Amino acid sequence: MANITQPNTYSDLPPLPDYQIVLQPSLLPPIPDKLLTLIFPIAAYWGLSMLFHWIDTRDYFPQYRLHTPAEVSSRNKVSRWEVVRDVVIQQVVQTAVGWLLGMTEPDDIVGKEAYDVAVWARRIRIAQRAVPGALALVGLDAAGIAKTLTTSHPVLADAVMGGQYRTLQTTTTSGNSFADPLPGFTAWEKTLAHIMYWYMAPALQYGIAILVVDTWQYFLHRAMHMNKWMYTTFHSRHHRLYVPYAYGALYNHPFEGFLLDTLGASIAYKVAGMNTRQGMWFFTGSTLKTVDDHCGYALPWDPLQRLTSNNAGYHDVHHQSWGIKTNFSQPFFTFWDRLLGTVWTGGDVSARYEKAKTAAQRKVDQDNEKTTITHSNAADSATQDPRPYQDDKRNATDLSSIRLEDQQPFPPAGKAELQAAGSRQQVMDDKKDGGAQVLLQEAAEERDARSLLKRSGRRRTASSLSQTDSLKGLKDRVTGIMHGRAGAILGMESNR
Repeated sequence: MANITQPNTYSDLPPLPDYQIVLQPSLLPPIPDKLLTLIFPIAAYWGLSMLFHWIDTRDYFPQYRLHTPAEVSSRNKVSRWEVVRDVVIQQVVQTAVGWLLGMTEPDDIVGKEAYDVAVWARRIRIAQRAVPGALALVGLDAAGIAKTLTTSHPVLADAVMGGQYRTLQTTTTSGNSFADPLPGFTAWEKTLAHIMYWYMAPALQYGIAILVVDTWQYFLHRAMHMNKWMYTTFHSRHHRLYVPYAYGALYNHPFEGFLLDTLGASIAYKVAGMNTRQGMWFFTGSTLKTVDDHCGYALPWDPLQRLTSNNAGYHDVHHQSWGIKTNFSQPFFTFWDRLLGTVWTGGDVSARYEKAKTAAQRKVDQDNEKTTITHSNAADSATQDPRPYQDDKRNATDLSSIRLEDQQPFPPAGKAELQAAGSRQQVMDDKKDGGAQVLLQEAAEERDARSLLKRSGRRRTASSLSQTDSLKGLKDRVTGIMHGRAGAILGMESNR
């Protein structure tokens, strides 16, 4: 085997270009980017919320509703005015924290991009020095391989030899005389460095930020449900919205809003090492996702709902009395719920999901697979490990005061039954905005929904509705019966 001499220093690396930095121009002059970072999330919140509110009040897409307007009016325990007030309070706190965070950040600069790409190209060149040793570990002769490739693929041959591109040099001049040739970068090194700098590194930063905020929110959110004092003191306020709607997404206790949302997103931003403009898009994207998760619609063509299974249908389970201690993950992915066994296992247990499920299936089910609004399978209830809910049914002592027929919808036996018992007990623990009345009211709504489905001639299977008349007939019945029974439209205040 031929000896391969590797350089001991980095003096043979291609030189880095000169650069001149200037402040990055504002995205929307004359407003500074740091101010836009505070404005955009709030504008996105109310912009998307008002879009969904307009859809609500105009009664567009009723086939994709998770709940009827009557439920929004009757089941929620807080007025719309109180929701708007508390959201504004949280956004004031959010803006103040964002302003302080911006003071710790340097202004974004430009002009150094070519230099930074060259730094990545250097890293690629340095990494190539490990190739001969790596080949030797598996019994391959780098020199022999390089000799074979020299004629047909000379650049690849040099890469195999550890990035020794002896023929690739950039000649510079000094005055009127030529200086010594300097090494240069290959085309593939420059292309890969460009991709790594402009695409892969930012994607990694966003991935880290998403992982941090999902982790932060999951464990704090779960703690607020598993600890009775934390739930009744702070988090129960958010769950006055048993039927979520878009602009109630940030309806929280002020302390919870700061701890769960504002602080969590700020930590994610810092850990990921984002610049101001990256933070602008991250905060705005997180806000849009949170609003969409509370919109109350299972829209099959909504990109935010198609991107991950953590969407409006998934999160709606968490707002119901039977699923309030499940589906803690938010706002992006559901991996913590699935890893730690807190995902709802009862399937689309509520008849109120049937309408949206059938409509969504007609739209997107190309493989004849059953579409579920909650992204869970009822069969899992009997097979999954019951932890961490193994003691919840035994500890649900207050449920004995509620007749079994008033504990609807009925979850399948197994883990879902335990999850529902623990969730309903938590509702009973909330003496101010929960209690037995919530369970009785939800059971009544469930009976109405099942009666409506029975009268419409529907079945629980996806094939039971025709492609035309049945869906239209169901829409007419929902509009006529449920709107008439409530005597109100969605835009009315709910009574406390």
